Amino acid sequence: MLFLCSKMSKDTFYFSHDYNTRNDQKIKKLISKHGYLGYGLFWAIVEDLYNNANALQLDYDIIAYDLRTTNELVKSIINDFELFVINDGIFGSMSVQKRLDERDAKSKKASESARYRWDKNKSDANALPTQSNSNAIKEKKLKEIKEKEIKVNDIEDRKLKFADTLKPYLEIYGRETLLEFYEYWTEPNKSNTKFKQELQETWSVKSRLERWVKKDFNKKGQNLSNGQPSKMESMVNSAKEALNMIHDENT
Repeated sequence: MLFLCSKMSKDTFYFSHDYNTRNDQKIKKLISKHGYLGYGLFWAIVEDLYNNANALQLDYDIIAYDLRTTNELVKSIINDFELFVINDGIFGSMSVQKRLDERDAKSKKASESARYRWDKNKSDANALPTQSNSNAIKEKKLKEIKEKEIKVNDIEDRKLKFADTLKPYLEIYGRETLLEFYEYWTEPNKSNTKFKQELQETWSVKSRLERWVKKDFNKKGQNLSNGQPSKMESMVNSAKEALNMIHDENT
């Protein structure tokens, strides 16, 4: 648990407050005699000690005035429970001093660690520019590969959505026709970012399928524009005529 300790300057610090302080026998005696008013005044005095490097003049009147309490109550809190150390008109706290020493030691260690890192980073920056550039190139390549993978995954997702638009026509045109239709219209461009259907200015699945089937029928059947048989049909007819002629000669 932390209690805020405000200084007269703009800086703000924190000091530790043990959550089991009330279990200390000295504090129990303080609360027993002065209640939680005395307990609160004790912590107010501790805050002042933190603000003043753990050394305050033993002036009960000034402390009482500052805390808006009585001279007798302040005197009792400071003297009667062995919570503070008094020496030549100055008093402080052993507990506060211990925490101040720990904070100073940590602060010094953190400063030394930060200085070491700064010096090391400066040295590395001067000694390893090539490695830095190499890492930058690798990161750029990895980024490009990831972007390509995203694009590929994206186009495949869109193809699946396009396939879903064909499902309602499965019973009408059959699986084979729809598969050929799908493969034709999902052919990707060179950059593999879009497929053929996405490049159309206008699109109607129904109309495109009708034209697809009609075009396929014209390929297999007769040329309806001039009424002439297709090349395949002519070959079949010629074969039939040849078989008939052979049959007639044998009979």
